[in-house]
Amino acid sequence: MEDEIKTISGNIVDVLNSEIYPATLKISGCQIAEIIGEDKTYDTFIIPGLVDSHVHIESSMLTPSEFARLSVIHGTVATVSDPHEIANVLGIAGVYYMIEDGRKVPFKFYFGAPSCVPATGFETAGAELGLEAIAELLKRDDIKYLSEVMNYPGVIYQDQEVMAKIELAKKYKKRIDGHAPGVKGEMLEKYVKAGIETDHETFEKDEALQKLGLGMKILIREGSAAKNFDTLSFGIDEYSDMCMLCSDDKHPDDLIMGQIDELVRRALALGYDKMKVLRCASVNPVQHYGLDVGLLQKGDFADFLIIDSFEDFNILKTYINGEKVAENGTTLVPRVSSQIVNYFRAQKKDVSEFQVKRTGETINVIEAIDNQVITGRDQDYPQVVDNYAVSDTERDILKIAVVNRYEDVPPAIGFIRNFGLKRGAIAASVAHDSHNIVAVGVSDEDICGAVNMVIENNGGLAVVCDDFQEALALPIAGLMSNEDGFKVARAYSNLDKRAKKLGSRLKAPFMTLSFMALLVIPKLKLSDKGLFDGEKFELINLFEDK
Repeated sequence: MEDEIKTISGNIVDVLNSEIYPATLKISGCQIAEIIGEDKTYDTFIIPGLVDSHVHIESSMLTPSEFARLSVIHGTVATVSDPHEIANVLGIAGVYYMIEDGRKVPFKFYFGAPSCVPATGFETAGAELGLEAIAELLKRDDIKYLSEVMNYPGVIYQDQEVMAKIELAKKYKKRIDGHAPGVKGEMLEKYVKAGIETDHETFEKDEALQKLGLGMKILIREGSAAKNFDTLSFGIDEYSDMCMLCSDDKHPDDLIMGQIDELVRRALALGYDKMKVLRCASVNPVQHYGLDVGLLQKGDFADFLIIDSFEDFNILKTYINGEKVAENGTTLVPRVSSQIVNYFRAQKKDVSEFQVKRTGETINVIEAIDNQVITGRDQDYPQVVDNYAVSDTERDILKIAVVNRYEDVPPAIGFIRNFGLKRGAIAASVAHDSHNIVAVGVSDEDICGAVNMVIENNGGLAVVCDDFQEALALPIAGLMSNEDGFKVARAYSNLDKRAKKLGSRLKAPFMTLSFMALLVIPKLKLSDKGLFDGEKFELINLFEDK
């Protein structure tokens, strides 16, 4: 039996040939069988589907199948997805979990082989992906690339295992993604020479220009915490063949509001040429990674959007493989069940485990920076009570703790500025990259209470204060919920509001918190093993003497 022929008419936006013309698409099965040009006028435009060129699905706190249900509303038809987060918890089994769950729905997930699990040797992760595991993944046709090579010092200084993973990617003819925040000059040249092709961690214009000059493709990122669009959007206009758009890490409340479509609207509002914008949003990731995603050519997969205009850019319908998956803001992707898998061994903590005796005159203080994953670093005098260093809300120097989730051992303690809490504490098992439990609070009792709520749920987020306790359980790897995505978004939004009522001035307190244990991003972070200097790439003492 032959496939039924569907017809869809509108103004075709052919980005590959930089032209717009009225036509009717004839769709047979999952492909565009014919494009018939017409002498008519249409009110709507048919454009290629949008591609998120770098995203960690786990950061949405949703499974791939549930992520797809929210994503298609915004015209996203495919993602270049790094399963690095779940791999740090469950290893290669976690990668396969993401692939299999994503196959349950009509959406195009393209996963990579996580290159740095664990991200460093200065933290405890739940698994390790060595050369054998990386080779097993890269052999697969459905693994499109070597995920972000975060250990940039390992590349620059020719670490044997890091370089061996890069060589495996070359052997299997797979793309190699980068991760080089602030890396410039001679070190950048060495990094690129090793074969690194992209970077999504760029946060300064001159840094972007250096990377572009060396042939790197820049992934312009706008996530829940890291927001680089305003600084890097010039690339859409001046380097449209070398830039892509990505969200990297999106919490569920932000995913409901927008994804790549939001960046397209902002770029169009800046007056950038629509063809250049769509090249960055659709064509470049498809071509760079070799994705099986259509670009509105005869014989292509029927992956496209119908929009009302380029002035408003309202997405009326989303099609993937010829199937309508969203219409007028409503998802048509069915909800499916997802298996619960996890690795959580931490036992409930006692308040005394969060006490810190003063052993020096000053402390090294992490400085959180709103809308960035990088942090500052400072030295200051601690507030001391009975010879114990404690949080100081007046100076906004709060205690931060990281609790190992894979072994039942004492927590690591540090101090952080700019979280702004005046009371209570917040905690989460979403803590890049090893996903131990991270917490910030104004008292040891509050911090302990928030941590224990996360432990009780085998992972999740928690807000604790003297008059309330609230949590969002994330039973899948301590990273994702098995609930409806819209419900999770509402629950997360409520926790976000709770954290802000405690005094936090950060736009996304939980997202910022999740990066405070991310050692591969400078300057100062905290792992379950202690304070980490991201510039010298070594553990340092909390206390120092002047």
